[in-house]
Amino acid sequence: MKVAGLWRYPVKSLQGEPIASARVEDDGVLGDRRWGIRDERTGRILTARRRPELLGASASFGDHGPVITLPDGRTLVGPGADTDRHLSDWLASPVTLVSSTSTSPGRAEFFVDATDDTSQAVEWTMPQGRYVDAAALLVLTTASLRTAARLHPDGDWDPRRFRPNVLVDLDGAGWLEDEWVGQSLRLGAASVTPTQPCVRCTMVTRPQPGLDADADVFRTLARNHRGLFGVWSDVARPGVISVGDPASLVAAASARPV
Repeated sequence: MKVAGLWRYPVKSLQGEPIASARVEDDGVLGDRRWGIRDERTGRILTARRRPELLGASASFGDHGPVITLPDGRTLVGPGADTDRHLSDWLASPVTLVSSTSTSPGRAEFFVDATDDTSQAVEWTMPQGRYVDAAALLVLTTASLRTAARLHPDGDWDPRRFRPNVLVDLDGAGWLEDEWVGQSLRLGAASVTPTQPCVRCTMVTRPQPGLDADADVFRTLARNHRGLFGVWSDVARPGVISVGDPASLVAAASARPV
């Protein structure tokens, strides 16, 4: 096994950036999901579940916070009044770019039916410190991508649709990362512990640059794998991960590489 891809998403629900190396801190990748766009009318952090147009913008990690590129090409650097004004103009509502480290845990909403934007919206609260859905890192494998692509060959199973932090390349078929829950996964100089499969939602159906809307992506996962895809993981040992690094499993009971 080896690390085939790495991504960082500085601003919640905006396009992220592929990176050659990632410094993994105690609670996630350096600069990952440290900022969110807060709706000042509701206090919630916006996500592409409710505001799919967010995926039309992108963010990279800069020396002074996130560097945001809007769909019209405008570039916004870091938080502040100017950034908030341009974001509010783009989204046609009062919003503020906020840091996850200086605010209370973020609140956001998802639809009960991932293929129906008119279904009931339910609020959930994100972990303290980052605007992640459930845990520090999301790990996906090429085995799961191949398996899903065989089930829905007309779909585009580009990893960007699923927003992983780490893509692990390995042989075989099936939802292999599910079997890693409770074990230690070594990724370069870092180690993570997969804790639970990722429950997918409306996000995987959304259009974004280079990817069309496709509700059958979610339906395929729902029919064949209970809507699960990838594994949420906690950081066991911080360190640097680079594309091409070896990946290996250590079973919790035996402590032997798998």
